[in-house]
Amino acid sequence: MKKTSLLLLVCLLSLTIFGQAALAKEYEIAVVVKIAGIPWFNRMEDGVKDAAKDLGVNAYQLGPSDADPALQVNIIEDLIAKGVDAICVVPNDASVLEPVFRKARDRGIIVLTHESPDQRGADWDVETIDNYNFGVMNLEALAQYMGGEGEFALFVGGLTVPLHNAWADVGLEYIKENYPNMKLVTDRIPCGESAELSFQKTQELLRAYPNLKGIVGFGSLGPIGAAQALEQRNMAGQVSVVGTVIPSHAAPYLQKGLMQKGYLWDPADAAYAMIAVAKQMLDGVEIESGLELPRLGKVEVDKEARLITCDATLEITAENADKLGF
Repeated sequence: MKKTSLLLLVCLLSLTIFGQAALAKEYEIAVVVKIAGIPWFNRMEDGVKDAAKDLGVNAYQLGPSDADPALQVNIIEDLIAKGVDAICVVPNDASVLEPVFRKARDRGIIVLTHESPDQRGADWDVETIDNYNFGVMNLEALAQYMGGEGEFALFVGGLTVPLHNAWADVGLEYIKENYPNMKLVTDRIPCGESAELSFQKTQELLRAYPNLKGIVGFGSLGPIGAAQALEQRNMAGQVSVVGTVIPSHAAPYLQKGLMQKGYLWDPADAAYAMIAVAKQMLDGVEIESGLELPRLGKVEVDKEARLITCDATLEITAENADKLGF
């Protein structure tokens, strides 16, 4: 009887040790987005949940109540104190986050970013589009709808949002070189993360510039707010609107002619890719050329720039917006 009890005790201890070891291997990976609760980042959270399930990690998403870089810093500080294994961030301000990224890495935490090429302080930046081409295609589409001439405005999520402003730089230079008869009526306007603010800014633009012919919006709610302003004024087709949008969100405006075209990638795929890269790094896998990621396939790896890229750009129209699945 004593031998049996001893054997049971040994088995229980073995199972306990094995279980603890198994739990220790479940990495904790946090994704910190620019702002919580908007359709773009709700879709990104779908990718976080899928990756957690498929890759066997404890992955979850956090975000501030508004697009404030300081609030992102606070969230990341809390994650560092918690001792997570990896932090994946969509920055509101690349430079503001540099110190806290370095602090995380000094603690042995992997730091990845998305929508922030040239990010300092991070291990890698993961991009699911060709950013140069993305900036060009948005402005080229606007030029086509405007007939290559006239006044236009440009929205970004914020003046410190890295990628929105990179697209703006590329696109405006492209317009300058190829469409000299197009005129930007005012400096880029930071309102693309709020439909309400972009609605307000569009109303102001229409009053100040009665000959306005186009708006390009970087930030998924910029084109939505612009379309809503045009709808209120019964101006469908009078001002062309293009930019980054969630297909299901943009569908009714595209179908009413209040918006002409959208471009984006699937935010869920971007989240999935960041978590997959983080897990490979935590597993000790070297990030090399020829890397393949779930959902995206083979990606390009630039070790010098610390950049992982592919081109999964989607074109969104009145015909396909309801068919893209999100």
